[in-house]
Amino acid sequence: MKNVLVIGSGISGMSCAIHCAQKGMHVTLVSPFPSERSQSVMAAGGINAVLSENQEDDSIEIHIEDTLKGGAYIAGKKAVEGLCTDAGPIVKYLEGIGTVFSIDADGKPKYRAFGGQSRKRTYYCGASTGKQIVTALNMEVRRLEAAGQVERQLGTCFHSALIKDGVCYGALLFRETTGNLDAVYADAVVMATGGQNTIFGKTTGSTQCDGYAAGRLFEQGVVLKNLEFIQYHPTTLETSQKRMLISEAVRGEGGRLFYEENGKRVYFMEDKYGPGGNLQTRDVVSREIYATHKDVYLDISFLDAAVINERLPEVRDLCRKYRGIDITREPIPVAPSVHFFMGGIAVHNDHSTSVSNLYAVGECASIYHGANRLGGNSLLAAVHGGRVAAQAIDKLEAGGAHPSFDEFITKQQEKLAAVKEAQSTFAYANILNMLAHTMQEDLGIVRDEASLRNGLQQIDYYLSVADRIRYDSSVLAYFNYSLPGILTLARGVLTCALNREESRGAHYRSDCPDTDESFAHATLISYDGGRYRTWLDTEGEYES
Repeated sequence: MKNVLVIGSGISGMSCAIHCAQKGMHVTLVSPFPSERSQSVMAAGGINAVLSENQEDDSIEIHIEDTLKGGAYIAGKKAVEGLCTDAGPIVKYLEGIGTVFSIDADGKPKYRAFGGQSRKRTYYCGASTGKQIVTALNMEVRRLEAAGQVERQLGTCFHSALIKDGVCYGALLFRETTGNLDAVYADAVVMATGGQNTIFGKTTGSTQCDGYAAGRLFEQGVVLKNLEFIQYHPTTLETSQKRMLISEAVRGEGGRLFYEENGKRVYFMEDKYGPGGNLQTRDVVSREIYATHKDVYLDISFLDAAVINERLPEVRDLCRKYRGIDITREPIPVAPSVHFFMGGIAVHNDHSTSVSNLYAVGECASIYHGANRLGGNSLLAAVHGGRVAAQAIDKLEAGGAHPSFDEFITKQQEKLAAVKEAQSTFAYANILNMLAHTMQEDLGIVRDEASLRNGLQQIDYYLSVADRIRYDSSVLAYFNYSLPGILTLARGVLTCALNREESRGAHYRSDCPDTDESFAHATLISYDGGRYRTWLDTEGEYES
């Protein structure tokens, strides 16, 4: 029987695990926390698909074009075609396993408009679509656990891949309960570890998604892609702990952005882009809010309170709980915040990476979104990517004996022990706070060469002290060994942004404001002993 190790138990990880198990493979599904605590639960707005219930003039071809256009045409067409073609069957599959979509009076699933799309095609479960999908998939995983086809391991974190001569044979995992590193061997390893929120501090996402896995794989020779493309969600609410997402669903239901000037409201998006201005792509709306240099608000209070209570209950409750705002009566103060990472581990159309038998799915993989993701496409990509990877893994030959990794494992254990013994004034949390400040300041919505070079200089300093941080026994031990990988990834992000001397999608350079067609390709980046090398994927090796 083929053995598959899936690291990460959000939607993409569970999707892959379920489909591998259904094909007769044995799956080990590992994560630090239960699926109910994954970032996938936080996805609010909906999932895109073209179904028979859609507008008569919509089509899969239009969905494909909207996705390619939104990504500034650097997402591979073949990959996007597969994504959009699979969307309808995915929604039907999710319904079939218990996802409760919002329905109309005739019992048909409701759909609404989302930013950057020329048609309404976003199906939703109130404002908790991610939570509903996680619940449904989790029940499927539990059924497969009971049948002995899936083994779930919690309290477990990725440490390193077991790679030799360009082939992955498994992973080295850290067990929080024992403090030990364990080698787990597999015929295929699937990374489903999410984005890179930690390097930016307060974002809309979960701090569980810290980018360490991608950074560590990068250090181990895995090629990354499009790291400079970081999506700012234009409408988030400031709280003491994080930026709370005000779903695009609010604007999809008619919400209007404005600022006040001389006692009057200025609906700046509508003034510049017409009636559909509030539903421009997220990069455009974020830059327009940034350019106002004013306090911006999102108003939905003109809708009947009953409609808000029915369609936007989670947004209503969030605003009331965290800021005491009644959205049926008053506008919401909003500002852009880091929300999604189009870049990550470079994958081919089958979600394989530059290392054989190593795959990546979900937000940690870069494939479908190009320079900017459409709202409603992330949940779709998570489910679809898991299915595609499972199909590819099914074609692999079951492995035999693996080479010895004893020397590598011993070295990693010694490094982990050294971290615990380190005596230094540099504390993990302090460096992370400084990193977040650097990334927010120097890699913001608008960036330029000077700011990017300043960021690189700062991160070089953080890297110079990263192996001498003070061990903090009050936090998970994982946090103390993960810092170098996180910093290495952050430096890679800045390097990619510096080398893309144009503005495209979510990457806006004030010193290079125009789009340059010579850059109409994905950025690839590799790491070799401290050397960062970037190049454009002009050969289409990774499609997008």
